[in-house]
Amino acid sequence: MLEQRIRELEAAFLARISSAQSSEELEAARLAAFGRKDGAFNQISKEMPRLEPEERKRVGMLLNSAKQSLERALEARKEREAEAALEARLDGEWIDLTLPASGARRGHLHPITQIQRELEDLFVSLGFTVLDGPEVETEYHNFDALNIPPDHPARDMQDTFWLEGGNLLRTHTSPVQIRGMERLGPPLRMIAPGRAFRNEAVDASHEHTFYQLEGMMVDRDVSVAHLLYFMKTLLTAVFGREVTVRLRPGYFPFVEPGFELDIRCLICGGDGCAVCKQSGWVELLPCGLVNPNVLRMSGIDPEEWNGFAFGLGLTRLVMMRYGIDDIRWLQSGDLRFLEQF
Repeated sequence: MLEQRIRELEAAFLARISSAQSSEELEAARLAAFGRKDGAFNQISKEMPRLEPEERKRVGMLLNSAKQSLERALEARKEREAEAALEARLDGEWIDLTLPASGARRGHLHPITQIQRELEDLFVSLGFTVLDGPEVETEYHNFDALNIPPDHPARDMQDTFWLEGGNLLRTHTSPVQIRGMERLGPPLRMIAPGRAFRNEAVDASHEHTFYQLEGMMVDRDVSVAHLLYFMKTLLTAVFGREVTVRLRPGYFPFVEPGFELDIRCLICGGDGCAVCKQSGWVELLPCGLVNPNVLRMSGIDPEEWNGFAFGLGLTRLVMMRYGIDDIRWLQSGDLRFLEQF
């Protein structure tokens, strides 16, 4: 009786293994045959102690033979499945080395670089020179020559990355203006785009590393009217339309008088958001007439020459132009973000 059951089970499971359509079906067949609790062959093993010794020996041999047959069938089927999977993977990865290369994937400029180059082209067309300077600066060029006194808060550790030997990471690109006046002398029209660093907390509108474009014009009889003309020309070129701005008094040691030129937040339309700190306005363009002390420190006679200077936050300008609501995206290195530009 048990011998007949063993032969029937062997034939049934061999057929089931052969017809399995997936690894899940194959595993289900194995468990049905050899599972510890409900496996068909384990159930037969539990009945064998009731058999006579001779019959137990005969049934045991037949049972072992059936198990070995099924195990070989399972192993052979698994090997075929593995070979088929390998062939499929190789087919998918196959490359025809005789085909010509598809070529390098073209990249593009970072949005900050794009706007920086637009502004450089604009100011060059207005007669300005583009100057560059070191990012590791001396205290003299970064502070002293800009009429920033030793007790000014900007010199504190929370704003400045100080280095060994009294040097520092420049906190603005204004030192390039000093170097430009020292090297070129008046009359002078120059802009200084580049990277600056400040040791401050990072949030939606502040970064420890950011980009500026500072400009200066030194000539005879320069007035606030000249400053406003160039600033209006700048903003119209950047945004391609009229934008709402406001000019309010501001204190900066290197200009006198000084102004803050704010732009109505283009993220929220002036309703208030994290970028404008719920005020509806974004500080964009500190500016003013160059302080006579700054001219004097650069070897220029303030009785004969005067000028204006401005500092434009390129990073914030990019945010306003493209509607970016968090400054941290710009230096995140996330290609999903950058590929939009």
